[in-house]
Amino acid sequence: MAIIPQLKLFGWEEIEELGDLERLRLVLEHMPDEDLMQKLEVKRGLGRNDYPVRGMWNAILAGVVYQHISIESLRRELLRNGQLRNMCGLSKVPTSWAYSRFLGKLLSMEEEINTLFDKLVTELSVLLPGFGINLAVDGKAIDTHARPKEKEKESTDRRRDTDADFGKKIYRGQREDGTPWEKIISWFGYKLHLLIDADYELPVAFTVTKASSPEAPEAHRLLEKVEKTHPDILNQSEHFMGDRGYDDGKLIKNLWDEYTIKPIIDIRNMWKDGEETHLVTGMENVVYNYRGTVYCYCLETGKKTEMAYGGFEKDRETLKYRCPAEHYGITCEGKDTCPIAGAVRIPMEEERRIFTPVARSSYKWDNLYKKRTAVERVNSRLDVSFGFENHFIRGLKKMRLRMGLALCVMLAIAVGRIKENQRDKMRSLVKSA
Repeated sequence: MAIIPQLKLFGWEEIEELGDLERLRLVLEHMPDEDLMQKLEVKRGLGRNDYPVRGMWNAILAGVVYQHISIESLRRELLRNGQLRNMCGLSKVPTSWAYSRFLGKLLSMEEEINTLFDKLVTELSVLLPGFGINLAVDGKAIDTHARPKEKEKESTDRRRDTDADFGKKIYRGQREDGTPWEKIISWFGYKLHLLIDADYELPVAFTVTKASSPEAPEAHRLLEKVEKTHPDILNQSEHFMGDRGYDDGKLIKNLWDEYTIKPIIDIRNMWKDGEETHLVTGMENVVYNYRGTVYCYCLETGKKTEMAYGGFEKDRETLKYRCPAEHYGITCEGKDTCPIAGAVRIPMEEERRIFTPVARSSYKWDNLYKKRTAVERVNSRLDVSFGFENHFIRGLKKMRLRMGLALCVMLAIAVGRIKENQRDKMRSLVKSA
């Protein structure tokens, strides 16, 4: 918390009665920002101190908590609300110019904001048992309402966003009647790449890029960032969920080989048109499709039957599939001449994208993949509760700062709720205005 020792205008009991200010109190008391405050105060030096650094910082956090879309909106609220000014530690409302200078200083301290985020993640990893066991990743589109940069001439129009670009995401599927469908979403702006704990629905790492940046390479960077800042989280992590945008052979391979994390990532059909199955190497009647479902053919009748998944053998790095005749008790005319002696083992090296430690055809894979929706709920909260659905932020550096502050506020509220025995409300963030 950015402590304001000179301002203690009301006691704890009065704060409790402030109602809507309770959420701001949680953020201010549980934000580990003392190092940041000291650095900002050193930068200010012996200059005028009409608007204290700590008060300015607390007011910026209040702007995030109460969804103010601009500094002027925040200033109007500070002018109207004396209790809010007192809680922030301000005796008077800073000018627009003072806020512009202060935000300029924050823009140069991106590393310190990231450190603030990492401190909160570390605290949550201690407070929450099993934090990080199930990780989920997703890319979130952030629209900007600014105009794009003109290609032919350099414009001095400051309403344009010269950092943003166009992004596109394609969704494909199949209708009940078997016909394919496709939906294309495009936007102008940026993209948030977010790694979260899928059980607690809280962020673990993030990056903000231009809208055109692909998702899979950013997943590698997120893992590298967590390995550097929170190696204990990666050491205990077991599953990594992602949609088919993260269907990358290198990512799937590294998750298991480098971190011993089981990838639960949806798969795209990269096979040639018309290919339905591939023959398993060294076997004459066992095949698999691009989704990893394994079948055996009866050598007498030619009938294809799905084999029963028998589990992953870590020491051999193989997936075991059992004979359907023995496992399900069905009749197989070619059982006596079948080369399958009860079960087959398929090594992951057969096709690393397809054969993962959790079989894609198993119920466990389906149940784990459902956890991926947790990241969509976090993205929704960022839109609705933190104002990214309708914002006026221009420039990549400003977007990174604003996103970093929002995620820090999200984590600080969670820490506060847990420490004050309100764990059931730790995801109760900023209510809609």
